[in-house]
Amino acid sequence: MSMFCYQCQETAKNEGCAIRGVCGKTEETANLQDLLIYLLKGISVWGEKASEVDKSSGRFINEALFATITNANFDSERIIALIKQALDVRDAAKARLGTEGNTELPDCATWTASDAEAFNAKATEIGVLATENEDLRSLRELITYGLKGLAAYSEHAFVLGFEDNSLYAFVMEALAATTRDLPMDELVALTIKTGEMGVTAMALLDKANTATYGNPEITQVNIGVGKNPGILISGHDLKDMEELLEQTQGTGVDVYTHGEMLPANYYPAFKKYDHFIGNYGNAWWKQNTEFASFNGPILMTTNCITPVKDAYKNRIFTTNTVGYPGVTHIPDRMESRGKDFSAIIEIAKTCAAPEEIETGTITGGFAHDQVLKLADKVVDAVKSGAVKRFVVMAGCDGRHKTRDYYKQIAETLPNDTIILTAGCAKFRYNKLDLGDIGGIPRVLDAGQCNDSYSLVVIAQKLQEVFGLDNINDLPISYDIAWYEQKAVIVLLALLFIGVKGIRLGPTVPAFLSPAVVNVLVENFDIKPIGEVQNDIDAMMAGN
Repeated sequence: MSMFCYQCQETAKNEGCAIRGVCGKTEETANLQDLLIYLLKGISVWGEKASEVDKSSGRFINEALFATITNANFDSERIIALIKQALDVRDAAKARLGTEGNTELPDCATWTASDAEAFNAKATEIGVLATENEDLRSLRELITYGLKGLAAYSEHAFVLGFEDNSLYAFVMEALAATTRDLPMDELVALTIKTGEMGVTAMALLDKANTATYGNPEITQVNIGVGKNPGILISGHDLKDMEELLEQTQGTGVDVYTHGEMLPANYYPAFKKYDHFIGNYGNAWWKQNTEFASFNGPILMTTNCITPVKDAYKNRIFTTNTVGYPGVTHIPDRMESRGKDFSAIIEIAKTCAAPEEIETGTITGGFAHDQVLKLADKVVDAVKSGAVKRFVVMAGCDGRHKTRDYYKQIAETLPNDTIILTAGCAKFRYNKLDLGDIGGIPRVLDAGQCNDSYSLVVIAQKLQEVFGLDNINDLPISYDIAWYEQKAVIVLLALLFIGVKGIRLGPTVPAFLSPAVVNVLVENFDIKPIGEVQNDIDAMMAGN
């Protein structure tokens, strides 16, 4: 096979992409990403030996891990640039420590080359399948994918000026550990520790977002369009959102969110901008039609870009870790000033206003601060029996027809249930008229997948209020939709805090071997989704 990748939910036949990624990733890009991960492990082998954490290495590892997340960077030239930088970072870490006493090192800590041809040759040797034992490979990849999600959260926090050295240290420790022949039990323990550090990363990002932009507020978000030309911003990076809004003031150009940027509408800091109109469209996978009908330029700030269509190729821009061949990239901000979005703004001025695809509003902003303010009302509703159960349906959306399951669950759940959500999975049901319970909406949207921490805080607070010893005694069921690696770290975080009985769909990850699945079932009662009514009956019974 010319490549092998099975890190996302849509991997071919739920086994692995071996010719070209279902996401659109070419074999060259896939293999180069494997080589980049290999070199990040080499940096980590040296980095974990240092007496103090090297922040610059930690920051680079996070950025590079983020670039390999599904639907982030399809540009081989950009990945090659990161590979060259990785070699420099690794060799600098090696030079700081010296080589004495370090004779037994994995090849990733010492391999060197200088050209793309050598990179491509090496990439075919060190991919996922280089680990022959299926179960060891499964756990190593589960840890690696969790680290990719953790790195994404850490990178978002760093952009806002928040970082935690313990996260850098752990990522190096864990990546280095995947180069050693560790027994299964140690790798399982490291997997759960990855979840623990995922909670730390999510808490850090929550602090960064709320300290910078305020606590999200319950908000009615417009989903219609205005008469002015607009810019559509997608992804997750709130700093980019802030700078785009600042630079478009007074230009006659409006700003709309798309996909995972929807929750930007909930932050008080952004509500002062009159030209911030609302949200346009739905989840990431519909961008091929929605970007075309938007008419104006699009800014992709993080992962979730799909193969770019000719209908909008001359007006889509990438920034941060995102990359796509032939698409203009906005460089990183300099320390003394923000990014320059003037090229996007000038194109927007020449474009027609967005084509209207829907009208009305949707409600969101139910992050932990807002829900805890409603805690008395929620607790009273539970005690009175008005609310029988909460169902956490957080996670990702995707193209699989089987994802209609989550819409059907939302439509079929009894009227005395409340859905807690975060991430783009909500686009399957956030525009349904599901009503409310005593003024509490039946869908409480906490925000981006990045905001899944809010769901952890809410569950832990309810556990405290009800005086329960075990979080699994709460009337909460978990029906999680996964797609990419940020969903993996959310899953591991839930396992770390002790949540059991999680339903996972629409498929069990291909990277989990039967033996690893058995470990998760035996220790955490993880189960695949099933038939809609059967799953609802089981959840309502607490199973």
